[in-house]
Amino acid sequence: MSEQRSRETEPILAGLARPGRGPRAISAYLQRAIETGAYSEGDRLPPERQLAATFQAARSTVRRALDQLERAGLVSRRLGSGTFVGATAAFSRRTIDLADQVSPLQLIEARLAVEPFTTRLAVLHATRRNLDDMEVVLVHAEEGINDKDSFSKWDGEFHLLIANASGNPLLINVYRQINHVRLHAQWDAMKEKILTPEVIAAYNRQHRSIFNALNARDAQGAYTLITEHLEKARDDLVRADSP
Repeated sequence: MSEQRSRETEPILAGLARPGRGPRAISAYLQRAIETGAYSEGDRLPPERQLAATFQAARSTVRRALDQLERAGLVSRRLGSGTFVGATAAFSRRTIDLADQVSPLQLIEARLAVEPFTTRLAVLHATRRNLDDMEVVLVHAEEGINDKDSFSKWDGEFHLLIANASGNPLLINVYRQINHVRLHAQWDAMKEKILTPEVIAAYNRQHRSIFNALNARDAQGAYTLITEHLEKARDDLVRADSP
């Protein structure tokens, strides 16, 4: 488990549109921060008073949002200490065990099975806010051309936003598991080999094309583009892993 530390900062996913002030919106926002690695297992979330100030909500609303995260198994609350990422030991073991079993190539294969159809659904169901958040994330990713860690973070966030825009809770849950595996050490080692500035620039161009298709409500175009993007990722992975 990572060192238990508090990240008492301004909005966790910098630059994204603020959520609504209700408990569901706040819990969804914090959940995304956890899933994309802004908070790691063992990190302490900011205290309720600071979250209330950040989200301009009542502390009772924040408390209900944290209750939802705890019921989902994403955080644990310790009397007198705070709220910590990493839920129950059983949940953590399941996530770690799965990540240990899945190779980077198997991860890409799973994404090819899930993401094209999810992207087609996102064309049908994405709200203006979903699309606005995607565009902000793309700008961050495009600014990280020389920073592998920064690009990887925003890359994961972009794909998670597509899953969220699908509006299908089961597919969203599947992609959350994919994102957990993406944070594993195997992928960290592989991205050092793959993510050159040239490759990052190519991925950014593909992301932008996918976004344009989503924005134009072009379901077939978005489906084709996300498939080509993931196939390129798979090819890059195979080349990087070749002796």
